[in-house]
Amino acid sequence: MFTRLRQTLSQPIDNAFLGYFRIAFGLTMLWEVWRYFDHNWIERQWMRPTFFFPYPGFHWVKPWPGNGMHWHFVVMAILALFIMIGFRYRISATLFFFAFTYIFLLDETTYLNHFYLICLLSFLLIFLPAERAPSIDSLRNPELRSTTAPKWCLWLLRFQIGVPYFFGGIAKLNPDWLRGEPFRMWLSRRTDFPVIGSYFTDEWMVGLFVYGGLMFDLLIVPLLLWRKTRPLAYAAALFFHVMNSQLFSIGIFPWFMIAATVLFFPPDLPGEMFSWKSKRQQIAATLQPMSNLMVAGLIFYVVFQLVMPFRHLLYPGDVSWTEEGHRFAWRMKLRTKSGTADIYAYHPPSDGRLQIELEDYLTREQIRQMSTKPYMLVQFAHHLRDVFDNAGYEDIEIRAEINAGLNGRDPQPLIDPTVDLSAQPQVTIWHSDWILPLESH
Repeated sequence: MFTRLRQTLSQPIDNAFLGYFRIAFGLTMLWEVWRYFDHNWIERQWMRPTFFFPYPGFHWVKPWPGNGMHWHFVVMAILALFIMIGFRYRISATLFFFAFTYIFLLDETTYLNHFYLICLLSFLLIFLPAERAPSIDSLRNPELRSTTAPKWCLWLLRFQIGVPYFFGGIAKLNPDWLRGEPFRMWLSRRTDFPVIGSYFTDEWMVGLFVYGGLMFDLLIVPLLLWRKTRPLAYAAALFFHVMNSQLFSIGIFPWFMIAATVLFFPPDLPGEMFSWKSKRQQIAATLQPMSNLMVAGLIFYVVFQLVMPFRHLLYPGDVSWTEEGHRFAWRMKLRTKSGTADIYAYHPPSDGRLQIELEDYLTREQIRQMSTKPYMLVQFAHHLRDVFDNAGYEDIEIRAEINAGLNGRDPQPLIDPTVDLSAQPQVTIWHSDWILPLESH
């Protein structure tokens, strides 16, 4: 079975899809870098803040000093351009992966599912022979030229593009989404939408968006894989992403997915469209059969991607409330969550407490995010404890009174206000019992 799988995955197919995806990816990343300069996000997100919320195990990742962050994005733009044109492709793809992942890891405040997807795809690009399709590298070195690529390259990309669709649908199988929230609230704010906006407060329209979105996410991948339904499915995907781009501020994600979903068409389609079809005989001999190590690595990657989104099932409570297992699980557009945070430095021997002025430490966006995410509260509490320790104050506890509302519910306490957050572990695989359960009302 293992040998048959290796043989199947090593079969040669037209490599035009690799050239197309390389160009689409590089062009989209160029656009994304330009958006960061245009909106002044570099300074706002990484130069103004004095404290960041790092991911577990990555506390050592810090922003560049001075204008280093601006130069970092300039380098990313150059690397994206090199990927697009296929110049020093392997080196460019590797450096871009590290450069973008570095940005991703700087602050949990900026987490987005499509940033996580870009990290994964840029990692996969390192191993794909995309320079063998039309590229500067193949022009400079004719020995690189080939009209074929191993089948695993196409199916790995299809798998990774399909994962956000499928798990986005699985995540919608929850009580809040099925009763129409938070989409009902979002639509009620967009009654100015052209043509159909006046119907956004009608329940039939809410149901159309809610259940239509659910069925789209669950069915789009199998419908794209079936030749007879593929054109109609792609038209549905096009409509879905264009609507999302108009209803929500989600940046490059819908446009990138429109481009990436083309990969579900036959692999020679880009070559036919852009006249990349070579009259040379396909060079199947350039394809090396997959090693057992490669197959094992591929299986491990696929299994990891399939298991990771389900880890929230290990924890009690509503994942949208507790946040335990929420990230890296493609839980997209499932909640409207807001909160207010009052954080105190408490001195048990004297029963005294001092309210922390959050604006002295955090940006508005960081405060907004922290007010609904327990793991960020713990990180900030540890930072405050260090501040007080360095100032010579002993026996200080950091406590918080957090009231949050989820998907239209009245605000309610999120955490136990008597718990010393600075004494809680910053990294844990266990449920935090100081997170209070969500009341259904």
